Amino acid sequence: MGRRMNKALVVGAGVVGLTSGIRLLEAGFTVRMIAASLPPYTTSNVAPAYWYPYRVFPEDRVLAWATVSYKTYTDLRRIPESGIDAFELLKLFDKAAEEPFWKPAVKSYRHARPDELPEGYKDGFVVEVPRIETPVYMRYLVGRFKESGGRMEKLETELESLDGLAADDEILVNCTGLGSRKLCGDENVYPIRGQLVRVSNPGLTKCLSDESGPLGLSYIVPRYEDCILGGTAQENNWSLDIDPETAAEILRKCAILEPRIKDAEVLGHSVGLRPGRTEVRLEKGETSDGHPVIHNYGHGGGGFTLSWGCAGEVLEIARGI
Repeated sequence: MGRRMNKALVVGAGVVGLTSGIRLLEAGFTVRMIAASLPPYTTSNVAPAYWYPYRVFPEDRVLAWATVSYKTYTDLRRIPESGIDAFELLKLFDKAAEEPFWKPAVKSYRHARPDELPEGYKDGFVVEVPRIETPVYMRYLVGRFKESGGRMEKLETELESLDGLAADDEILVNCTGLGSRKLCGDENVYPIRGQLVRVSNPGLTKCLSDESGPLGLSYIVPRYEDCILGGTAQENNWSLDIDPETAAEILRKCAILEPRIKDAEVLGHSVGLRPGRTEVRLEKGETSDGHPVIHNYGHGGGGFTLSWGCAGEVLEIARGI
């Protein structure tokens, strides 16, 4: 029987790569990480993150991963520098809402009262979810990764292949998100473009979201010092340019959803590409040159929501290699 490999090379430094690296490090693996972009210059850093499984499949595996992450974020709330706390999410519907598949993962869930629903909505649910202040949280993850002995390196040239990246005694962990379309030849991976507007917070504490109703897609995510307004979910759109008309439409819809937004000061704009896929790919495989690899990508709009659950599964796979 061969000796178990206890070194890993993680490719990708977003939230999925960092949590995978941390789980491996804290279980005794030696880990180094390489990426084209390091925090704070990743898509994860600009996300208006809170726990919510969005555009991510399959539901049975997603529920298991999301449940682990929910519990982990609940624990992280005890660490002030993690940037994790909680708020109420009011999810709005213009018809009777079905119970969500992820309901078993959360600790508080109820249907909204009629007086909580904006005009034009017939149903909604109110759920307490972890809120993730991404600039703070990503800084915390990088610090935890490095303090656990992890090494990070920014790539100077674009990767063309996963072949030859890892040393003979390293397990390759592929957390490249959209990059896997090219690196793995995976045409099931596609961008879901999200455009956001950052405004001052006029005193909001509750997250509002209309995913498919009269103002869909629109959401308001209050944070400590600002609010993130969205949004878009444009599949197969690779553009990172700010579209002024889209920004104006986001502001218009969010002001209808919550009138206090009308008085908010616009602080900035951003665009990010969610790594969509027909379903999350989390499995052991081999590169084309026969090296062991663990794929962990395709998390759609649920990277933060699934990250800790997926990282735990990465660790279990790695222990068996």
